[in-house]
Amino acid sequence: MSALPVLGAGGWGTALAVNAARNGPVTLWARRADFAGRLRQERVNAEYLPGVTLPAHLEVTAHLGEALGDAAFALVVVPSVGVPDLLAVLPRSLGVVLCAKGLAPDGSQLTHLARELGFTRVAVLSGPNHAEEVGRGLPAATVVASRDTGFARTVQAALMTPALRVYTSEDETGVELGGVLKNVMAVAAGLADGLNLGDNAKAAIITRGLREMGRYLKAEGAHEDTVYGLSGLGDLVATATSRHSRNRAAGEAMARGEHPGQGGKVVEGLRTAGLLDAWATAHGHDLPIVRAVAKVTQGEWTPQEGLAQLMEREAKAERH
Repeated sequence: MSALPVLGAGGWGTALAVNAARNGPVTLWARRADFAGRLRQERVNAEYLPGVTLPAHLEVTAHLGEALGDAAFALVVVPSVGVPDLLAVLPRSLGVVLCAKGLAPDGSQLTHLARELGFTRVAVLSGPNHAEEVGRGLPAATVVASRDTGFARTVQAALMTPALRVYTSEDETGVELGGVLKNVMAVAAGLADGLNLGDNAKAAIITRGLREMGRYLKAEGAHEDTVYGLSGLGDLVATATSRHSRNRAAGEAMARGEHPGQGGKVVEGLRTAGLLDAWATAHGHDLPIVRAVAKVTQGEWTPQEGLAQLMEREAKAERH
């Protein structure tokens, strides 16, 4: 049995590797040799996922070829900005499961990029899954989506454990973009927390944010009901409310006038907001929460000005 390659040793990559190791051999690839060495020796990822012990049969390497071996597919779990460079050096015969919740540098979907590079078996993994909980074996559910239903079922079988329930979907676009947009909405929820606006304001952001997500998904050809599933509403609720959420914490920090960084960890929503706002402007779509977050993260509006822009919008009926 070939070991499953998990490419990326951040918190989420480590959590997925630990979970998959409950089913069989796994090789976790770390980009830096010194970091891989520490993981092998200490058997814990103290930098990104403290407190979670790596199983004895989970191998760690900094050699990409060694990690891939003769595996049929790999989980790509590096931040979105690093996905293009990693895909560029992977064999095109390899199936790739994209686990980053972000966009390519030009604002396109990572799944589209993978196919443009020549990969034929492509899937995306997304859902309400905090690494801190999945790594510890707490109950969770996620979705693997692919145009190739057979490939999706193969990935499902590799990752399904008593602690992680894995669903499949054919709506690759909807699952991928739901994970992208919920990060921006979580930044907005964090801004509300930082401004001490209360539960009513946060509930309104989550609800109207879901509507905004639905409009974007529909415009991109996704199934409308995907936004109400695990990769849409489920992930939005988890990311907008959890203490584990980097995006929510980043919004809260900005509202308090603090640096939104997370100790060197990537906050996808800060980068994604500007890409989505540019798309909305170019296509004439109305994404007011995305726009407010983009303007705040780019320093063009203060958090208070962003709130004012949302509250002073033209009165309208609520449509479902």
